[in-house]
Amino acid sequence: MVKYLKENFFVRYRRFDSFTHVNQQLEQWIADVADKRELRQFKRNAEQRFALEQEHLQPLPDTDFDTSYFDIRHVSWDSYIEVGGNRYSVPEALCGQPVSIRISLDDELRIYSNEKLVASHRLCSASSGWQTVPEHHAPLWQQVSQVEHRPLRMR
Repeated sequence: MVKYLKENFFVRYRRFDSFTHVNQQLEQWIADVADKRELRQFKRNAEQRFALEQEHLQPLPDTDFDTSYFDIRHVSWDSYIEVGGNRYSVPEALCGQPVSIRISLDDELRIYSNEKLVASHRLCSASSGWQTVPEHHAPLWQQVSQVEHRPLRMR
């Protein structure tokens, strides 16, 4: 398809004032030229072929197709997972457990445990460090014993 456009549309139309102008010219060219051309394998043009197929087409699903990257990670002892050289916090109750991750095309990291969303983060740039949600680690800090403060003795 790209080759067809390069060799047929862009050879005829070389100057455009804007993207809107390109789109207008392309729509006009498709209606006047491309859709009228006979497709050899079908012995019909695109308009005729579409008319035959139209009654068999089904509506698009109500939900969008999920294009997210999917993987499994194990939550470390300190309640983090590693993704792309960076570490992201996860609720402390999941330490040592596997979680599934989904990374969307707009760089949102979503973390699931048993199909339930448990955390989400914005992806960091390459190796920029740690992202922590304080609520994920609050129970861990409560478990830390109090440090005994004693006066410093000098000899």
